[in-house]
Amino acid sequence: MPGKANLFTDPATPYMRALVLRSLGGCLLLACAAALAAPPLKNWFDDPFIQVRGRIAACPAPLGPFATEAEMKQQAHSRIERGTSCWLAKQCAKPNAYMYDADIAADLRRRFAKSRRFANASLWLTVQRRFVYVEGCVRSRNAASGIEAFIKQTPDVQLVIANIIVGAGKPNYAVMPER
Repeated sequence: MPGKANLFTDPATPYMRALVLRSLGGCLLLACAAALAAPPLKNWFDDPFIQVRGRIAACPAPLGPFATEAEMKQQAHSRIERGTSCWLAKQCAKPNAYMYDADIAADLRRRFAKSRRFANASLWLTVQRRFVYVEGCVRSRNAASGIEAFIKQTPDVQLVIANIIVGAGKPNYAVMPER
């Protein structure tokens, strides 16, 4: 058609052609990024996850009980088995070990609030079926001593698992992804 310029073939419109191609490229890049975005994380089972110390600002926050929906589905069956096995083995008065977790977390929150111990650390606790996972950072190896014993003194705690690093370097625990 005479008189009509084609954006992609008319040499008189190189600026417009470049602008359109860049815009299309940007849209394609955004679409790819959205498709590759990590699935959302959620605390599907409402496991207690609390920060009891926050002195080391650069300490990486642990992932704690947060998981994707696919991970939650993988964990569901084994959580049921492990939760009830405590009662079946007559090691729990309650019918499921996870039923202790909220009370354990509340006791730990109170105990840490009343104590000055580990004040120069950043610590998070995850409570799952009477197990307490303590993750975070301390300023020295000496500062880490006694954390497990302190937590183990809490009623109904069966096991304490500590993943603590000195300083704020690369942690030995899974961390929250950056937003």
